[in-house]
Amino acid sequence: MRFFQVVALLVLLLIGGYYLFEKNNLSPKQAIDDFSSIFETKKNMLETKQIPEERLTIPLKGDLFQWVDKSTDELIKAFGEPVRRDQSGYGYEWWVYTDQQKQHIQFGVVGDEIRSIYAVGNDLSLEPIEIGQDYESVKKELSITNEVSYSKKLNSYTFRLKDEEIQGRPLVKLTDDIFMQLYFDTFTNKLSSIRVLSADILLQHRPYEMEYRGDLPEKPNYSDKKWEEIETGMEQQVFNITNVLRNQYGETSLKWDETVSEVAYLHSKDMAENNYFSHYALNGDGLKERLAAQEVFYQAAGENIAAQYPDVPSAMHGWLNSEGHREALLKEDYTHLGVGVFRFYYTQNFLKKQ
Repeated sequence: MRFFQVVALLVLLLIGGYYLFEKNNLSPKQAIDDFSSIFETKKNMLETKQIPEERLTIPLKGDLFQWVDKSTDELIKAFGEPVRRDQSGYGYEWWVYTDQQKQHIQFGVVGDEIRSIYAVGNDLSLEPIEIGQDYESVKKELSITNEVSYSKKLNSYTFRLKDEEIQGRPLVKLTDDIFMQLYFDTFTNKLSSIRVLSADILLQHRPYEMEYRGDLPEKPNYSDKKWEEIETGMEQQVFNITNVLRNQYGETSLKWDETVSEVAYLHSKDMAENNYFSHYALNGDGLKERLAAQEVFYQAAGENIAAQYPDVPSAMHGWLNSEGHREALLKEDYTHLGVGVFRFYYTQNFLKKQ
């Protein structure tokens, strides 16, 4: 009896196997070849540290996107040493690659792994989108919504975007734990820059209203000396990105002015320490008085200030999309720039010199 049961089981297995190959129109050899092909593909992905396609919400072909999760050794091999390594206010390091004219790229590095990328300028490989592309055509390529969710173990987070954020800096989920911020020029409705970042960094920045259950990552507690290092890097980023933006809009580059940078720094510091936000100090002094105190001579001057933006790229985007600040940022007459950052207070002082 047992013999007949075994025979019957074998017959059923053969029929099932035949049905599987017939249904998929595969021969036994093809099935084995396909399995080998899948195995080899996974092996290659591990070796090159690519994100497996099944994790991607959106197919990203651009070269820049492929650097997420890659090592700094690979970055140096491809591009050489960065122009600078700037400390951020969030525990990671910015590796800055810039020509100060046409391109500016910052790679956010945690340990020896790339976890964030900010890019502005021309000729960047960002397929299926590109800098200068209009909002509606970008929207056709990417899923832009007013809610974006992320979960990790028992923690869950939902970012809720306001209408102006949907138009100016929407958030797109790329994989389970990688996101992209799209920075649009709301005066032209064209893409001006992009940022790719991990969920952990996004949760540290908290750039949108958020509903969450669970824990939030703690922000680092830095010494005054460490903050000085962070602020110096942020000032240089403002200067670099300003010139790349001016180049994009057909304006000449500005020269760095160290004395004016000190004037800008002291104003940022005064605002932070005395808890106000204004072009005028509590004693009534404005930019004119501050420049005169340092014996700075000029034909024309202007000032941009910002506060509580999580970092330089976000502050620059804020200025670009504010009419008065945009005018100063892109004004043809200006020749020099001083930048001062204290904690998350930012000041730009523009000058026209003879």
